[in-house]
Amino acid sequence: MKNLIKKINWTKSQGLVPAVIQDADTSAVLMLGYMNKESFAKTLKTKKVWFYSRSKQRLWMKGETSKNILNLVDIKLDCDNDAILIKAKPVGPTCHTGAYSCFKENFDPNKLLELFSVIQERKLKMPKKSYTASLFKAGLDKISLKVAEEALEVVHAAQKQTKPRLIEETVDLIYHLFVLLAEKDISFKNITDEVGKRR
Repeated sequence: MKNLIKKINWTKSQGLVPAVIQDADTSAVLMLGYMNKESFAKTLKTKKVWFYSRSKQRLWMKGETSKNILNLVDIKLDCDNDAILIKAKPVGPTCHTGAYSCFKENFDPNKLLELFSVIQERKLKMPKKSYTASLFKAGLDKISLKVAEEALEVVHAAQKQTKPRLIEETVDLIYHLFVLLAEKDISFKNITDEVGKRR
């Protein structure tokens, strides 16, 4: 990746090149920013994604205030060498609105990855009044027990209750299962990769 800085056409847009950020695990497009040579070099050096802010006229690292950083995985150039594709692993939501992606209206699948991302953020930041954070504080045994309880509630709802109640209990189970996976440092991609093997 170090040789890419020489290949980029920095003169075409007065020293700035658009950089599309893509989630390395899901391939979802997260945001668009602009880079100059210095921010590109800092990205390579720190393995955190840096940009050049056209409004503030300075370099800035994504997440320098929010802590929602982008960990560099890979960089590719387009065919004209004047646009950058960066694959990264986001820590928390990427958009300043708190959404997983700045292109939220195009994001799927069924909000599950967004939920998983929020849960991972809670584990990282451990906010005081967060139920999710309280589960992480309680530890693996407590989280495992909650998954078992929610699974039983799903079965009970399927056998004895209404479809809307079954849907609600299913969502509760998915949420607590995601907390368990995050506790064990299992990524959403680990799960989707395994699903792909079973087709």
